Amino acid sequence: MIVIGAGPGGYVAAIRGAQLGLKVCVVEREHLGGICLNWGCIPTKAMLRSAEVFHLMHRAKDFGLKADGIDYDLPAVVKRSRGVASQLSGGVGHLLKKNKCTVVMGEAKITSKGKVSVKTDKGTEELTAKNIVLATGARARNLPGLEADGDRVWMYKDALQPKYMPKKLLVIGSGAIGIEFASFYNTLGADTTVVEVMDRVLPVEDEEISKFAHKAFEKQGMKIMAKSIVKQLDRGKDKVTAHIEANGKVEKMEFDTVISAVGIVGNVENLGLEELGVKIDRTHVVTDEYCRTGVEGLYAIGDIAGAPWLAHKASHEGVMVADLIAGQNNVHPVKPESIAGCTYCHPQVASVGYTEAQAKEKGYKIKVGRFPFIGNGKAIALGEPEGMVKTIFDEKTGELLGAHMVGAEVTEMIQGYVIGRKLETTEEDLMETVFPHPTLSEMMHESVLDAYDRVIHM
Repeated sequence: MIVIGAGPGGYVAAIRGAQLGLKVCVVEREHLGGICLNWGCIPTKAMLRSAEVFHLMHRAKDFGLKADGIDYDLPAVVKRSRGVASQLSGGVGHLLKKNKCTVVMGEAKITSKGKVSVKTDKGTEELTAKNIVLATGARARNLPGLEADGDRVWMYKDALQPKYMPKKLLVIGSGAIGIEFASFYNTLGADTTVVEVMDRVLPVEDEEISKFAHKAFEKQGMKIMAKSIVKQLDRGKDKVTAHIEANGKVEKMEFDTVISAVGIVGNVENLGLEELGVKIDRTHVVTDEYCRTGVEGLYAIGDIAGAPWLAHKASHEGVMVADLIAGQNNVHPVKPESIAGCTYCHPQVASVGYTEAQAKEKGYKIKVGRFPFIGNGKAIALGEPEGMVKTIFDEKTGELLGAHMVGAEVTEMIQGYVIGRKLETTEEDLMETVFPHPTLSEMMHESVLDAYDRVIHM
């Protein structure tokens, strides 16, 4: 098996394949661990943790503590983040070596079915395998006129290793990436404005959760401009003038820094896919539910294979494809609606399954439960009373259709509902489960109870 790309999809597929006795070669053009470990999930979380601690230090008095002269060292924050990323990238190399996977660093192209040509520093290497797994990931989208320059207009790589601290920041796009960067820089003191073309921030989330988050962000000092479009950026030596259209009117606003976070495009170029007859739709490879491309022996996993663009989805697809190739029995496809989405802003946002609107669109008659953080003892003790848990059930069968949360540590709690959906849990199962006290997870229980008019602490 040849795996092209060593991100969270590719390296996991390689390791699983090796575990099952396959001879595996991984081709990577840049760095082991891919965008996620090096420039995405991991380093952003390290920086957000620094911002979280900084925020807590300013609240020391609330906890009966004294902290004077609170400040931050931006280069040190970045250095820690890069160190965490480097440590994990090195760990991937160790895991591949431990599992006897061959690693070839270079640029891969599929020259014909089962054949891959790799341009390396030492020349061209020809590889042959019965099965090839595409795990080349995606990159940030650059919109015409809004292109990053690394100076005053940044993409994620620039925002992860800033040369200075922005004073007045514009973030274009309020998806997970945009909101996480907005949250980080806003917490450290940047005057932050977020522009979103849709009618609300975090538009893929449940509308109620999105509105709650919106209010929380504004309370922290962020300016949120929904249903707005950045039409043009005029770049000066130390400023950028943004032409922002809202309600049919264009307003000019000045910023010293702009972060563009307007989505991603799949890395499908120069791989030889068109010649093989692989179908590509809007920069993403079209596959079936088992990640098969329609070309015998060729699979595509992770971001290149389309939404949801999440590392854990890529990893699970990698395992599934390796199992298929090795001839394992009872291989189950990944169900997108049962994959959790997490955003590590402050407050955190996490969800799985259908939103309330989606459940109604699909024709379900639903029961909805809610429970606020302010009603939870652990949340109050932590000094984190801002948030809510929302659950959605099929009234007829009791199936858990969706769960949505906003608040402290919800990215850790959501997995309880993910397991519930996987095990086809009903409201009865959840209501009869004994949740430990005092924990934030008790709110998950109370939200279920609320859907059936049995809530205790509200």
